[in-house]
Amino acid sequence: MTVRVITDSTAALDADAAAAWGITIVPTRVVLGGVSYRDGELPLQELLARFDEGVTTSGPTPGSFAVALEGADEGAVVLTVASHLSSSHKSAVMAAGLDPGRRVRVIDSRTAAGAQALAALHAAEIARRGASLDEVEEAARRVLGRARLYGVLETFEYLVRGGRLNSTVGRLAAGLRVRPLFELREGNIRSLRPAFSREASIARLLRLWRRSRVRGARLHVIALHALAPEAAHHLLAEVRREVEPVTALVAEFGAVMVVHTGPGLLALSWWWEEG
Repeated sequence: MTVRVITDSTAALDADAAAAWGITIVPTRVVLGGVSYRDGELPLQELLARFDEGVTTSGPTPGSFAVALEGADEGAVVLTVASHLSSSHKSAVMAAGLDPGRRVRVIDSRTAAGAQALAALHAAEIARRGASLDEVEEAARRVLGRARLYGVLETFEYLVRGGRLNSTVGRLAAGLRVRPLFELREGNIRSLRPAFSREASIARLLRLWRRSRVRGARLHVIALHALAPEAAHHLLAEVRREVEPVTALVAEFGAVMVVHTGPGLLALSWWWEEG
């Protein structure tokens, strides 16, 4: 028996990757046209095509986390998406409190997607080696302290349609073909200087990655996308031309992220493992 590692589907780990590392995924929810679906239950293309039916999102319920914790006799480490972005963390804390006798460590990742996934992957690897609950928790927190997540939007349309951006600003940005870059770290989304083409945005992501390089350290990296697999594979290939990573994945953003950003979202997440 090993310590169980659990995360929510905002981490963007697909079923195969989660199974390979022994990670339990608790799905977030998407409500479309009054019907609730698990994250991943509907293809992203269908979800976006039906956007005007009314789309809302919600975190996992405490009951969903409680089911994931069943049988975790050696304890569990639960990593959630940033608490200010979702109710996932609150639900996980509530679920952990339902059985005071079970040892559960709930961690607010203060990030999402690739950075959240990298922490879960490393924690799961440490758990597979027979590490203690304290050691698995420490491994997850170590990655969260180092992981970086940068992304770029391809369109403003869904920010406008979702009421998160003024329509006039959205039309102006679209006319200029602006692609906003951002960083998500320590619970904050920070806007960066925009790019004006897909090629320029990829070049910017690579430049940010290169600046972070730690001599002699091992690289763990995930390229993420929303209905843009070719761009993500190209981005990862460019990284691999310079460094051969220990961990290298291409992942698709979950529905909860994509309904807010639309298709074409591209991101790069990584951390450098020293020692």
